[in-house]
Formats: sequence, C-alpha cells, structure tokens
Amino acid sequence: MLYHQTKDILHVMQLLGHKNMNNTLIFTELINFESDEFHVRVAKNLEEDKELVEAGFDYVTERDGAKIYRKRK
Repeated sequence: MLYHQTKDILHVMQLLGHKNMNNTLIFTELINFESDEFHVRVAKNLEEDKELVEAGFDYVTERDGAKIYRKRK
C-alpha cells in the first residue's frame, strides 16, 4: 500500500529489507488499488483542455467537437 501512496519503489524495497527489487515488485503488483469509477469532464476549448490536464485528467476521445476527459475517483 505504501508504494501506491508514494510511488517510491526504492523506499518500499528498503523498508521491506529486500535486496532484489524484483521481490518488491511482486508485492506491489499483488493488489489493484485502482477503482473502476471515474470523474468525467468535457472540454469545449483550449483553456478548458489546459485546466483539465493540469487537474490530472486524461484525454479519452472527442465527440461532436467536445473533448472528453476522465480521472479516477
């Protein structure tokens, strides 16, 4: 869980006392912490695109001239 919070694999490796990073990677991949739920937003101009990207949203597709973004909850 610490890796998913910090994204610092070296810190987790040291904390667990592993000498080989492959052993640490096994533990970090055992549990999927990502939700299947998303916040969805629509951007209709460049300024809205910029704001959504800066807020951590990922581009998904474009439909009817509007761009659709999403971010995990």
